Amino acid sequence: MTRLSTMGPQAPPDVSARQRAYTTNEVTKAVPTAVVYCEGNFGQIDGKTANGLVRHSQAYRVLSVIDARLKGRDSGQVLDNISNSILIVEDLEAAVTREVNIPDTLIYGMAPSTGKLSPSDREVVLDAIALGMNIVSGLHEYLGDDPEIRGAANAANVTIRDIRKPRPSKDMRLFDGSVSEVKAIRIAVLGTDCAIGKRTTATILARELNARGIKTVLVGTGQTGLMQGAKYGVAMDAVPPQFCCGELERVIVAASRGDDPDVILIEGQGALSHPAFCTSAFILRGSQPQAVVLQHAPKRAHRCDFPTMPMPEPKSEIALIEAFADTRVIGVTLNHEAMTGPEVIRAIDTLSRDLGIPVTDALTRPEVHLSDMVLAAFPQLRPVPLAAAE
Repeated sequence: MTRLSTMGPQAPPDVSARQRAYTTNEVTKAVPTAVVYCEGNFGQIDGKTANGLVRHSQAYRVLSVIDARLKGRDSGQVLDNISNSILIVEDLEAAVTREVNIPDTLIYGMAPSTGKLSPSDREVVLDAIALGMNIVSGLHEYLGDDPEIRGAANAANVTIRDIRKPRPSKDMRLFDGSVSEVKAIRIAVLGTDCAIGKRTTATILARELNARGIKTVLVGTGQTGLMQGAKYGVAMDAVPPQFCCGELERVIVAASRGDDPDVILIEGQGALSHPAFCTSAFILRGSQPQAVVLQHAPKRAHRCDFPTMPMPEPKSEIALIEAFADTRVIGVTLNHEAMTGPEVIRAIDTLSRDLGIPVTDALTRPEVHLSDMVLAAFPQLRPVPLAAAE
């Protein structure tokens, strides 16, 4: 199947300083260091985990990305035409040689449709273990259950973190309605397809709302968000369907009790209209959001991995979401893959006029537009000026 590319300049030249800051690793030297393995896929849809970690990571300090096709290039330049000083190298040896100390972790930065490790990738993982590096993987195939890999890790005294491995079923919980007691406004960031930028938009929105004094927590629902350091989350596509709504409800309630936020954002997965995925349905049921932000790629002709399945229009996806759940879509955000700056402007103008709701692009437009979308729908969130409060 054809995999769409997200490589190349992803933003016009006039990117603001705040947007440039987004592409840096927002971590300190005390955080574990990591090399992200993404051979043949960085900047592509199957490399979305690596793409996300390069743009934002609180849990790891990313030192380099492995992809021989792009060796020597700056990963930020490849993704967004903005330098971030995270170099793309040829192989694991090159990644290790350029550092004073052996990096702490090798992160498997790909999300192949098979969900499994290839033979060549296995060799890289075993080589990293032999060097004393911990392993982090978001595959559906749990590396910690693989006898060869587990044995090598035990011998080298390193850890394997299988992000997608769910809790034991005996510890999972069913939906019980306790999410209705959460006081925070819940907003789900959904999309018209998978791998379309929902997590990226949700991450930027969370940061922008917090910057404006609106306490916001982002609940991760996929492997990349959990790798990036989401405090609350669950890999939804690894949970048995019977428990999906309850497990998501559990982490939302935990976020409410633990942080007492004004807003809880829920990262979306797949698309409600996509016949290959059920996760969006579980997210809408389990989170019971008061609002939805919808991510859409205007130039994407067909669903990712499904070349005979045309992309839906935002209007039909909005109608489906609002019919399926007691919620409302408060805005649309764009994935500008394959779009020029003028095309983005035209798409924003056309969609906002046709849909009657705000439309923006989280990466190429001022971030305040994204938070304004939320404040327009929920004006009670606007911070009260000190003079007015007195």
